[in-house]
Amino acid sequence: MDKLYRLTARPILNEPYLIAAWPGIANVAMLTANYLMKQLPFKDLAYIKDSYFFDPIGVSIKNGFVEEPKFPESRFYYYKNDVAGKRDIILFSGDDQPKSKGYEMAHMITDLAERFGVKRIYTCAAALTQIHHTETSRVWSAYTDRQTADELSKRIDLHNGGNFQISGLNGILLGVAKERGLSAACLLGEVPSYAAKMNNPQASLAILKILRELLGIQLNTFEMEAAAVEAKEKIKQVTAEAMGDYIDFFTEPIWESEEYDDDEDLPEDEPDER
Repeated sequence: MDKLYRLTARPILNEPYLIAAWPGIANVAMLTANYLMKQLPFKDLAYIKDSYFFDPIGVSIKNGFVEEPKFPESRFYYYKNDVAGKRDIILFSGDDQPKSKGYEMAHMITDLAERFGVKRIYTCAAALTQIHHTETSRVWSAYTDRQTADELSKRIDLHNGGNFQISGLNGILLGVAKERGLSAACLLGEVPSYAAKMNNPQASLAILKILRELLGIQLNTFEMEAAAVEAKEKIKQVTAEAMGDYIDFFTEPIWESEEYDDDEDLPEDEPDER
């Protein structure tokens, strides 16, 4: 599937790892990928022909003139690890997930991975649990094979087991890797189920700390830690407001309800049968 992507560089990489990320629940994967991009000197490697995977839903008009259709960007980047003896990294970041060609995109990404000798694929996602937003997020894991599971469990503290589903391409890419006999794993940061629609840098921070160990990279997480503290306060504020609305609604005196006219008296001893 070489025709579906274009290389912008041809570096010689040391048995790299591939990290792939698309938007998903609580934006965990993209927060993680974007932070890696910001902290490490990644360089352009390739881009996908997005017009093959996506259909435009319209065009923009500027000063009365039609602009060309725009498509979500999907790009590859590479990082030459400056830690002696450690593997290099390829990072794939997609602005959106295709509606009908996700499986084909996953195979195309795997093609590029094999072209550069990738030894393992990592994706990231959110794990919706009953965790409270004040608690520290743990990282759950899923693997394509027993050897990968055993290797990672010896190195880091991950929670695994159980039956669940990883939606979208953050999961589909793992399935394609398994089909093709590649080692792959998904790291899932815990997110409170009641805050699934809010960005959760705390879950991304937990994943970044795991990736720092797995990838052998020097990574300062100070900015993500600050973002996690800010997000906790935001969730606290939103939940407090929601609880306030809930209490106000269910404690409204019945005689103030819109169901009753101001001039109508309710019987004192008989239930309302309307």
